[in-house]
Amino acid sequence: MQTLHNVRVFDGETIQQDRRVGIAEGRITSVGADEGPLPAAGAHRDGGGGLLAPGFIDVQVNGGGGVLLNDAPEVEGLRRIAETHRRYGTTGLFPTLISDHPAVTRRAVDAARAALHAGVPGVLGLHLEGPYLNPERSGIHPTDRLRRPDPADRHWLQQQAADLPLIMTLAPECVPEGFIRGLTGAGIRVSAGHTAADHVTLRRALDEGLSGFTHLFNAMSPLTAREPGTVGTALADAESYCGLILDGVHVHPESAMVALRAKRPGRVMLVTDAVHLAATEMERSTLLGRPIVRAQGRVTAADGTLAGSDLTMDRAVRNAVDLLGLPLTEALRMASLTPAAFLGLDDQVGRIRPGYRADLVLLDDALRVRRTWIGGSYRDH
Repeated sequence: MQTLHNVRVFDGETIQQDRRVGIAEGRITSVGADEGPLPAAGAHRDGGGGLLAPGFIDVQVNGGGGVLLNDAPEVEGLRRIAETHRRYGTTGLFPTLISDHPAVTRRAVDAARAALHAGVPGVLGLHLEGPYLNPERSGIHPTDRLRRPDPADRHWLQQQAADLPLIMTLAPECVPEGFIRGLTGAGIRVSAGHTAADHVTLRRALDEGLSGFTHLFNAMSPLTAREPGTVGTALADAESYCGLILDGVHVHPESAMVALRAKRPGRVMLVTDAVHLAATEMERSTLLGRPIVRAQGRVTAADGTLAGSDLTMDRAVRNAVDLLGLPLTEALRMASLTPAAFLGLDDQVGRIRPGYRADLVLLDDALRVRRTWIGGSYRDH
């Protein structure tokens, strides 16, 4: 048993002063006033007056700490990515595979399943970003690895989803009618991205169960006067979720505010889209054989194409406050409760209340990460 004391607590809704939190067997057992003697049994952890918040959840992270999932589709690669991002407050993530050859995809799926069975801290599932993407909106994805699904693909994906939580980003215009319904019926979260789809195609996809839009504004058809495109359809739809890369590069702050004002509360979530350069001093590398450069907060190919980011979730939270002027409570929700709801896990994570998993982050006054817990297991940073 652990008792965390001398903390402020963001419970998922409000910030409460002078709190005390109990943890046992990986779950939160109590949240109350920090008064009276501490329990005689168990470990006591003084939070130093810091802010205890639900751990951050990143549903789109390609790599970090020098490791790109495509280059290391194995349990140890997943472990290193998760350990890297844990230092920045991410206690749950969906490692994300950029469009690749079928053999690499299968290795990544097998590795993610093995990581879950082995209890690798922080790994919640796998995000397959592609390969059913539109070459016209490919971004950094190699066009020679993009394709349309063959008849066996849906069945294979449905089989994998039986014991592996999956997110799939696809272009709705690049899959046959009914394909999305087949995936969502198997429990796969389907998100639209790297797409030139029009409003009619997207509405059909939403009717089939599409529930997300990957890195809003980027690699998708724009909002225009006579065609809403992907951006307009995403903003107009009440129920779907949008991922936002808030690094000050992928999305202008004013555009981000448009999205937040258009979508109803709790439908815009922070993501990093981080690649292997994140949390390193690396300035140059390659991504699927293509040279990339990191400079002034941007990760790009030689032609200027954005190649993911070097963002971490704690910086995304700070940017939500500093660049957008959002209340801290909203920034923290966008990093925890909103992605938890997108995943259907908001009854387990994303809040600090009894019965919830003890996935937590302790922040100082500058919103820097000082300590994390995953399943009650803590680590200083």
